[in-house]
Amino acid sequence: MKLKSFNYLVGLLIIFLNSPVVSEEKIDIWNNKNKTETQKETNIQEEKSDQKKLSIAPSQTIEAIEKIQIQEGSELKSETQKVYGIFDPANFNFNLNMWSTTKAEDLRSSLKRIEKINLSKSSEEILEGILFSFSYPPVGMTEKEFADIKINWLIKNDRVDLIESFLKQNEQFESKSKAVQYLVDKNIASANIKEGCEKIKFIDAKIKDAYLEKFKIYCLIFNNKKSEAQLLLDLLREQNQSSKFYDDKINFLLKVTEKTSNKINEKNLLNFYLSSITISDFKYEPSKKTKPEIWKYLNAANLINLEDSSDKEKLRELELAANANQLDKNKIFDIYKQVPFNLNILISAKNNYQTLNESDARALIYQKYLLSEDIESKIEYLLLLEDLFKKANLINIYSKFLSDKIEEIGIENLPEKYQEVASSKIVTGEDVLLGKIKYNDKILHQSKIIKYFVDGEDKNKIQKDIDRIFKKITKNKKYFVSAKDLALADTLITDGFSLPQNFKYNDLSSKFDVPKNLLQLIDNDQRAFLALKIVEIIGEDEPYQLDPETIYFVTNLLNKMNLVTIRNKVLNSALPLRT
Repeated sequence: MKLKSFNYLVGLLIIFLNSPVVSEEKIDIWNNKNKTETQKETNIQEEKSDQKKLSIAPSQTIEAIEKIQIQEGSELKSETQKVYGIFDPANFNFNLNMWSTTKAEDLRSSLKRIEKINLSKSSEEILEGILFSFSYPPVGMTEKEFADIKINWLIKNDRVDLIESFLKQNEQFESKSKAVQYLVDKNIASANIKEGCEKIKFIDAKIKDAYLEKFKIYCLIFNNKKSEAQLLLDLLREQNQSSKFYDDKINFLLKVTEKTSNKINEKNLLNFYLSSITISDFKYEPSKKTKPEIWKYLNAANLINLEDSSDKEKLRELELAANANQLDKNKIFDIYKQVPFNLNILISAKNNYQTLNESDARALIYQKYLLSEDIESKIEYLLLLEDLFKKANLINIYSKFLSDKIEEIGIENLPEKYQEVASSKIVTGEDVLLGKIKYNDKILHQSKIIKYFVDGEDKNKIQKDIDRIFKKITKNKKYFVSAKDLALADTLITDGFSLPQNFKYNDLSSKFDVPKNLLQLIDNDQRAFLALKIVEIIGEDEPYQLDPETIYFVTNLLNKMNLVTIRNKVLNSALPLRT
């Protein structure tokens, strides 16, 4: 009996000791289940959200919340990945996995094609939304390559504002020093050292870049913090990251030495800049081999002068640099004013210019234009000068100049015989200025219905407009339903509006074919890649410049993939009648 009692007590003790373990295991399993359910709910919310913002911290490391399927059928197991970008993907109806069904090579190939296109403002804005939304890289691409693609695009397109945004929102990535150096050199080239030193705030202890450390030391000297500069310089030397040239210049600036070498160092922009500020009576003759950033600095610092206007070879080098956008084009016209001509040659410029060499001929006609008093003579010499620049393949120097001078005179003030040709010479700005919308309820795609896309008009009010305007149009037997009308109708149906039963959308739309290769992207859920394809399609044009059939199938594709933000941008440009 005692033995039974003992065994009973031992059994209770064993159960008691083991019960926490069992309990812990049950709790873990329950937590894992909750986590899985929570992840599923998160994914669903992410897919459904059109405009809702994701809470992505700068350079946040995000646990992969779902396995990414690779095309061959294998799986990429959940792992810690970093995402880099500027925009919340939900702003463009994307999500973090927007590239997960796209092959890396497809993205690379598409971007190479896009690089060859002079994108319109709308195309570029759409591309920025796609490329700089936070996301995981496509299948077969590393995080480093994906970040490099973004940074290289920003640098190539000189998007300083977006580079700074990228740096602010992404603390660590391998090409960070490249991005910071671009900002630094951009400001040195503009002779804006104070602003360049402000960019040093993007440099942290994790960036080991000798060029940026050297510039940081110079900035400390520039801001009269010489003791701090000396400490960093000593550290740089200990790490064997300095150079004989740099030591010589910094010692001179720190007043450790009284003399410095007169050698001009062109290895990089910082070395060249240090040469220019430490050499008394600094003189430098740029050539074809001179780096573009050095040309820009020389121009900004007003270090380019042609002391001898008879040096035609040197003038030709400067003209070529200006034509290549390396030199301020106005510098060429300043030099032309310095070329000496006697009074008789100036008086008979039209007869004499053909006897001169090319640069002197341009200088003579330019001076004659400046001396002309009546408008007709001015426009004659301006157009003659254009011919001379074209003949020399230097028209890039002159196009904007000609446009500005014609606008100063005013087309309306020109003799009638010059007005048409002068109008064609005016260079329009890069920004597309969309005029005020003029609504026309007699044409479906120009009616007040489009207020829904343009102004965000209330849905109930728009439904009433739909009922009224469609009824009016369907009664008109002579009315022709255009591809633009169908683009609007397709969008209204997608967004949940009801159209009259007698409007046979399916029958009307069957006349237009949407490219099958693009429809295949929808079947494969390649949302981001489809949007990239649409950038290729729009290309150099603004959406309103596309033919109606293209506007329809682009809208149809965007509707099928629920890319509402991009779709509305396209429609806002393509449909309204503007004044």
